[in-house]
Amino acid sequence: MVAEPVPGLPKRRLWTRQQYYRMAELGLFAPDERVELIEGEIVEMAPQGPEHASTADALRDRLAAAFGPGYCIRSHAPLALGQASDPEPDVAVVLGSHRDYAHAHPTTAILVVEVSQSTLVFDRGTKAALYAAARIPEYWIVNVERSLLEVHRDPQADPSAPLGASYASVMRLGRAATVTPLAAPRAVLRVDDLLPPA
Repeated sequence: MVAEPVPGLPKRRLWTRQQYYRMAELGLFAPDERVELIEGEIVEMAPQGPEHASTADALRDRLAAAFGPGYCIRSHAPLALGQASDPEPDVAVVLGSHRDYAHAHPTTAILVVEVSQSTLVFDRGTKAALYAAARIPEYWIVNVERSLLEVHRDPQADPSAPLGASYASVMRLGRAATVTPLAAPRAVLRVDDLLPPA
């Protein structure tokens, strides 16, 4: 797919999910290269240090306990969001079991979480808009630098936002707070347990 030209700028070549998958099959990405497809653009993902990886693992475990049977907790696995996006959030809670996604990636999620160290602007901007446009009801950002959990809810159309969508509600919760996922109303999670150790 070719992006609409902007006067004075060269044309950008955008890719579909199918083309992106084919590039991976052909080995066009290095084995250790971490990339994801966001609105037709292939974006390099930041390397995962130990703090990032352990935080994502802890989130996966806590969310698995909070949601229980009937939900699948995926880590660093694709979400097929339309024909031009294939993000790989740090954690995504989807309906069903792992077996349900043996032949196709999920096309939505109940909750998506990104652990943000060096990518906070991207996670708050492009990623938030992408998840809101996909009508994902809840999006969390673990803000490592500020020791905060940013909870985004209520996706809405927003012509002024990237991709025409944003979250109407954004809460920033410190270590002493608790949070209850929208789809797991009986679960009460301590924010301190979701952040890297102080």
